[in-house]
Amino acid sequence: MNKTADLSLLFVVFIWGVTFVMVQNALSFLEPFTFNAVRFFMAFIFLLIPYLLTLRKRQKRSNKGLLLAGIHIGVWLFLGYGFQTVGLNYTTPAKTGFITGLSVVMVPVFSLLLLKHKLSRPTMIGVGAATAGLYLMTFADRSTMNIGDLLVFLCAISFAMQIITTARYAKSLPALPLTLVQLSTVSLLSFASAFIFNENHSVIFQSSVMLQKDVWTALLVTAAFATAFAFFAQTFFQAYTTPTRVALIFSMEPVFAALSSYILIGEKLTSASLIGCVLIFLGMILAELPSRRKKTKITQEIT
Repeated sequence: MNKTADLSLLFVVFIWGVTFVMVQNALSFLEPFTFNAVRFFMAFIFLLIPYLLTLRKRQKRSNKGLLLAGIHIGVWLFLGYGFQTVGLNYTTPAKTGFITGLSVVMVPVFSLLLLKHKLSRPTMIGVGAATAGLYLMTFADRSTMNIGDLLVFLCAISFAMQIITTARYAKSLPALPLTLVQLSTVSLLSFASAFIFNENHSVIFQSSVMLQKDVWTALLVTAAFATAFAFFAQTFFQAYTTPTRVALIFSMEPVFAALSSYILIGEKLTSASLIGCVLIFLGMILAELPSRRKKTKITQEIT
């Protein structure tokens, strides 16, 4: 089951990485919040069907706080995807993938600040390496940070907070209904944002737009695989693998994003950006390595 879990999560990460290019193409026809509203509504429907089909088989039990917990997680998820989708209008898919990947490094930092968890030496080295990599990717080739890079950085913070918030509730609440509340929250907030920011949301009723290949393929793939399947699979399969393995698998997302950008749209990275990519990748790995104290404790328990 461990191998199945790892391969399933790797497939999820592959889908996440590839969809950066697809989403950027779809944004030529749909504005950011409108795209996310439709995407997460479709994902909600995809998960609602199996939930309703298995509802009678479920034991009736009180899930006090599930609605508030799902909304809490959903707000961070909305901010993450909102910043990311808007940011894609101003920066490249490859850079979006790498900067978003910083959320893996930010999780232990926020754990220290919010949960008072101490940082290990590998974590501190990893954070430093990733920060240096971010600097090279965003500042080395220009005097100021691109607005898209800044928005995607805020997206990384939001995703890190979503991971921490999920960890707070996932153990005590059922995964499927919790995921459904998250997805519906993101969809509703995205629809509201589309109105607030005066997006042309009426295009979702125009067949000339929705039947564009770049639009319907992006919506279908992101809704079914990168949203509905991905968030449920992450919750389910993490029970069968270790947190370190999950973090290492997730660190492959920016790699897939860069490779897909190179293959699909011919995006090229400068030498500084390539070094930055490597540093961020190493930082994400180092941040999840066990400290020497943990290794000693594990060795003692085995012997």
